Amino acid sequence: MLAYIARRILLMIPTLLGILLVAFVIVQFAPGGPVERVLAQLQGADTSGSSRVGGGSGDLGGQAALQSAQSGSSYRGAQGLDPAFIKELEKQFGFDKPAHERFFKMLWDYLRFDFGKSYFRDATVLELIKEKLPVSMSLGLWMLLISYGISIPLGIRKAVKDGSRFDVWTSALIVIGYAMPGFLVAVFLIVLFAGGSFFNLFPLRGLTSENWENLSLAGKIVDYLWHITLPIIAMSLSAFATLTFLTKNSFLDEIRKQYVLTARMKGLTENSVLYGHVFRNAMLIVIAGFPSAFIHAFFSGSILIETIFSLDGLGLLSFESILNRDYPVVFANLFIFALVGLVINLITDLTYTLVDPRIDFEAREV
Repeated sequence: MLAYIARRILLMIPTLLGILLVAFVIVQFAPGGPVERVLAQLQGADTSGSSRVGGGSGDLGGQAALQSAQSGSSYRGAQGLDPAFIKELEKQFGFDKPAHERFFKMLWDYLRFDFGKSYFRDATVLELIKEKLPVSMSLGLWMLLISYGISIPLGIRKAVKDGSRFDVWTSALIVIGYAMPGFLVAVFLIVLFAGGSFFNLFPLRGLTSENWENLSLAGKIVDYLWHITLPIIAMSLSAFATLTFLTKNSFLDEIRKQYVLTARMKGLTENSVLYGHVFRNAMLIVIAGFPSAFIHAFFSGSILIETIFSLDGLGLLSFESILNRDYPVVFANLFIFALVGLVINLITDLTYTLVDPRIDFEAREV
């Protein structure tokens, strides 16, 4: 087992390098950048995300490019600006060095968990992540509790009632919920319950009200739950399917085994058989996957859900950083998420061996 763990840890190094290298190369060829963003702001141009994607006419773009070429700069927004000022901007953002030097410097900094400072926010990257993490953790924790709290009992019930009307119609509802994108559900909930066109029962943005600090403890709890209801419903709806069907199939597989028939022949009640024998064995695969689900729920909150409900979490931070070309934040989030994902995959494999010692990863080719 130690050899397997060592191999997996060693494989994390080239995996992280590959992820960062691919992202770094893509960034080099992507249009725009932090220097161009500053220049566009100085020239009074539109720097919104929509303008970067497709804004502006071809004639205006060609004219700007021609003016930039005439000014001796490769930046479209550099016309009329001092070239020395452009060089100073490039030095400030680190673009005065070749690409390979910037990449290796980034790797060296990441080895020391030094993620630098945001280009456009007066804070370090770690400070920004620390500030946004509670929102994502709050969303992830509730999504995890609700999905497990509903999916496991529902999966058990579906296994016991396999083939019945209850099993059929609940399966249909679960599949429909799984097929519906979370952001579409969020928009539907806003239109229906947040003052869109019908009811105005829930707030549209944020996790708390403006007067939250002045509320009593009970008032704070109610206000928090009031704000988080719609985002959690939108995020959790599609999470039921996998866990519910996994629980159901695990129970069905165990129910059909010989030891269950033996227990029934001994005169044990159905509940004793189901929860005294089947439950412990059937839940092994669900328990083993808990570490992965736990971290996934905490760190992979939907970007669109956070954007739609104005929840200032890690997803929205990553999205805005990409739009603003805030590369230190973008690469730091990518590195941290990739590292956490690789570590959790290893922990998940080790959890399988703990709950079922018959699994031997040493015998597998990594």
